[in-house]
Amino acid sequence: MSGALGLTVAGRRLEAAAWDGDEDRAALVLLHEGLGSVGLWRAFPEALAAATGRRVLAFSRFGHGRSDPPPAPRTAAFFAQEALDVLPAVLRGLGAERPILVGHSDGASIALIHAGARPVTGAVLIAPHVFVEPVTLAGIRATREAYLHGGLRERLARHHDDPDAAFGGWCDVWLGPGFERWELTAEIARLRAPTLLLQGVDDQYATLEQLDRIERGAPAAVARVELPARHSPHLEAPEETVAAIAAFAAGLG
Repeated sequence: MSGALGLTVAGRRLEAAAWDGDEDRAALVLLHEGLGSVGLWRAFPEALAAATGRRVLAFSRFGHGRSDPPPAPRTAAFFAQEALDVLPAVLRGLGAERPILVGHSDGASIALIHAGARPVTGAVLIAPHVFVEPVTLAGIRATREAYLHGGLRERLARHHDDPDAAFGGWCDVWLGPGFERWELTAEIARLRAPTLLLQGVDDQYATLEQLDRIERGAPAAVARVELPARHSPHLEAPEETVAAIAAFAAGLG
């Protein structure tokens, strides 16, 4: 069973939801992608709770879903701010001590940064970004065209109170001046929590070199699963994705 949660961080309201599970084990906390929200996880949280027996918690970042707007325009420091300033407060508010972080895309990058700096039980990184590839920028430019001219804005408006803020907060950071030099080499080197890497083999936003860099640079115990999917394997190959996460979580005790 799922239910909405009341969550306030720094005086601003965040949309949040919970799916029931064993409260004596580490909860799975979902960190959505750049255009995501609680609702856009769709059936994935419920399936994950059923497969793992653990509580599953999700929230929409500021400017996404039904959450309040961010306190300031986003910059290239967004990933670190979310991981090190906002997420610790969110976890306290959710009562999720030492969670298993499950991040997708931008959310996976945020999860990686947090897991390298704060105690967590484990990290599941779905299609993470740890450096900027030409294919990533090309994919974002194509998505911008779809937003401006292809009906994407109307579709996102069903899930976000302010679709322009949600889209601009993602697109403007990635396509901003100098962002092509962004990378997480130092953060990878601090990743010591058990980690599961998941990526679709046909990911339109990244190559498998993203996973290769994490495997080469992280001192953590790292498992890797490549899935028959594009950028969102939890939606495009849900059974395989849930099974891989459930097996990983079972090994964490």
